[in-house]
Amino acid sequence: MQIGVTLPQTEIGGAVADLRTYAEGVEQLGYGHLVAYEHVVGADPAVYTDWSGPYDIDSTFHEPFVMLGYLAGITKLELAPAVIILPQRQTALVAKQAAEVDLLTEGRFRLGIGLGWNEVEYEALGQDFSTRGRRMDEQVALLRRYWTERSITFEGEFDRVTGAGIAPLPLQRPIPLWFGGGSKPAFRRMGRLADGWLPMMTPGPELDEAMATIAASAEAAGRDPQAIGMEGRITWAGDIDQVRVEADQWRALGATHVSINTMGSGLGPVSAHLEVLAQVAAALELA
Repeated sequence: MQIGVTLPQTEIGGAVADLRTYAEGVEQLGYGHLVAYEHVVGADPAVYTDWSGPYDIDSTFHEPFVMLGYLAGITKLELAPAVIILPQRQTALVAKQAAEVDLLTEGRFRLGIGLGWNEVEYEALGQDFSTRGRRMDEQVALLRRYWTERSITFEGEFDRVTGAGIAPLPLQRPIPLWFGGGSKPAFRRMGRLADGWLPMMTPGPELDEAMATIAASAEAAGRDPQAIGMEGRITWAGDIDQVRVEADQWRALGATHVSINTMGSGLGPVSAHLEVLAQVAAALELA
């Protein structure tokens, strides 16, 4: 089970020196990968007076493809946006950007994708929030073609391509697609299409039910459920023993990856996040 980190970007802000210090620090501590959330724009609560989303206009998010391209030049970590809100982005551009990051990381790249929840963001990017599930299904198949074929001709409900392709192609053909989401339709989609998934819950009955739904959907599609990777998340709450317990639980469930999430824990500067991650690395014997 590979252990990585979740970039606490809403807390460390936009300074490039802090981003570099964090990435180099976690690599030196023995972590194997870095995942990063994404939001292109945030909603202004002064305009949306009933706003209840977890992030708003003041929440800092780096643009993931650009940021991961930068990190690829300074670390050997595996990198993964977790997740890109795929249906609000142009499919061909995502294919091109992901291929570039895959090349820059020398194949140490997973593309996390999801539907998202923020209708304000869809509006700003000119996409239809109500059709996002159907659009993502179509995009997944098209992305894999972009990454494996020299020339594509395709006509779907949302995308049309006539004799076009990207070059250079990525090293991984195709790039692994890891799905986020927490609904039953999302779990069924994961079983049909995903190379891996990112649970939004902790080990317990809810996770067991999700795993069963994914497995049933995979089998119905003629796929091996055991071939679908799983990345658990352990959120720091100040208890190192609890981290050990949760890591053991994820390992027992067959997780291929786990990320340690310190975002939202009130730690503040990069140095504080790295201090906690050093404790976790020692407890999990990463070095």
